[in-house]
Amino acid sequence: MDDTDTDERTQMLARVRVVLVGTSHAGNIGGAARAMKNMGLTRLVLAGPAVAFPHPEATWRAVQAADLLESAVVTRDLAEAVADCTLVIGTSARERRIQLPQVSPRGLGTLLADSRADEEVALVFGREDSGLSNEELRLCHWHVHIPTSAAYSSLNLAAAVQILCYELRVACLERAPAKTVLPEWDEPLATVEGVERFYVHLEETLAEIGFLKPTAPRQLMTRLRRLFNRVRLDQMELNILRGMLTEIQKSVRGGPRT
Repeated sequence: MDDTDTDERTQMLARVRVVLVGTSHAGNIGGAARAMKNMGLTRLVLAGPAVAFPHPEATWRAVQAADLLESAVVTRDLAEAVADCTLVIGTSARERRIQLPQVSPRGLGTLLADSRADEEVALVFGREDSGLSNEELRLCHWHVHIPTSAAYSSLNLAAAVQILCYELRVACLERAPAKTVLPEWDEPLATVEGVERFYVHLEETLAEIGFLKPTAPRQLMTRLRRLFNRVRLDQMELNILRGMLTEIQKSVRGGPRT
């Protein structure tokens, strides 16, 4: 392995932020930071932590990874934490009424290895007792589930971080950059923030034309989210869709069209 290959693999991991949502135990934050540093990941984001941060217990548990705590970013919620990301993977241990795209821990590494060099990637972990809410999972493009034993499926947060960060590291170390790099796309991918604005616009338009009943929306928007997240829209495609929605609204409202 030459220095160029090593640099490319390091850059791949550098694009990944680990996001802990609503963490309630300071020690788990420190343990997660230590697990990250073991595997070469350095970007920690705390989304709406339920415990005061910084915290001495977190520093004590982090041991030699206290620098990750010092550089950690704290946000109000998950939406803010991943607003500029183009690929978001959320951990989920529960079956959902509407299943979103699933990836295995081993597949997670492949997903990163095959992602574009300019992608901002978030690996999201939920609360210790209840995980991620349905609303938070809807911000994710993929869900990853660690196949623990049915006899005892409870997994410590730091252990879950360790397992998935390990899979990312192994995939980066085994990757052959010159052979597996995907061709460059002609437009940057749409960010989570941009796509969320599109979903608001889409829901408003569907309600205006009578396709979506606000009093009984059922699972329509969840299914449409699944569809568009699976496509991975780029910025130009997003602009085209927003333009179409705007023209539909003008037609329904009887205003002038461009």
